[in-house]
Amino acid sequence: MTGSPRTRVCTVVVTGGAGFVGSHVCDALLALRHRVVALDDLSTGRLQNLVEALTHGETFTFVETDIRSPNLEGLLAEARPEVVMHLAAQAAVRPSAEDPLNDASVNVLGTLNVLEASVAVGVRKIVYAASGGTLYGAPEALPVAENQAPPAVPTSPYGISKKVVDHYLRYYRQKHGLDFTQLALANVYGPRQDPLGEGGVVAIFGRLMLEGSQPVIFGDGEQTRDFVYVADVARAFVLAMQAASEMLVNIGTGIETSVLEIYRLLAQVTAYNGDPAHDAARPEELRSIALDIHLAAEALGWHPEVGLADGLDATVEHLRTD
Repeated sequence: MTGSPRTRVCTVVVTGGAGFVGSHVCDALLALRHRVVALDDLSTGRLQNLVEALTHGETFTFVETDIRSPNLEGLLAEARPEVVMHLAAQAAVRPSAEDPLNDASVNVLGTLNVLEASVAVGVRKIVYAASGGTLYGAPEALPVAENQAPPAVPTSPYGISKKVVDHYLRYYRQKHGLDFTQLALANVYGPRQDPLGEGGVVAIFGRLMLEGSQPVIFGDGEQTRDFVYVADVARAFVLAMQAASEMLVNIGTGIETSVLEIYRLLAQVTAYNGDPAHDAARPEELRSIALDIHLAAEALGWHPEVGLADGLDATVEHLRTD
């Protein structure tokens, strides 16, 4: 396996651990026999995502809590983690535009609470889920590399909040010695992704097609995204425990895939024969994004291993039984 994690066993706290990506990170850590404490307020996460993790007995603990809780330091003191994987977030573009105060409360103040608690209890490193889809604003050329982040102007409060955290992470490193790696994630898809709300186009289209319902494409469908499979993303988090210190690292494929192409591929997998409906484009969304992943190979020894066709097959199979 490319970039197979080789880390000594330790305790890891995963914020947002009952979420789509967070639960896969928990599974990847547990597979390597780390002790895992998952924190989640279950506002978007689901206990059902932790069915596999809960089979690990005392090696895995779930705690229902908000990252803004004043009790967070006490929870971390009890867990005594060496590393905190910070994935808990308000993670959608449209809600951030509709309620920027809530977005900042969760993504900025919540993260500050995590950083303060981590410093207080002696955490060695934060591995942070940054947003490769919003952090770079509207890039002029693709795929976009990490060195294009500093001058970029995000186009949503969500992207702004993620960029603000970059500065706080660097401050806490300088002031308190708290190490960090930021993983700028492309459009993550795969099993357990919520097909309701802003669950991601793959999960939304897949569920609707299986139900025989007509998916809606916003705009002309030629907008492109960089789709990366969730198990590959989880592996990057584990690798970052011991690598890429003080770095922002893109985690994607570098490949642009249009929404229309996703529709076509999912229609084949689900045997859906209908045409999509169309609605107005969403003004807050980017036209195109893809991430340059050369640094991930150099700093983490990471490459994506699951191709889009295989990933879509696995996602649809999960949707059939979910």
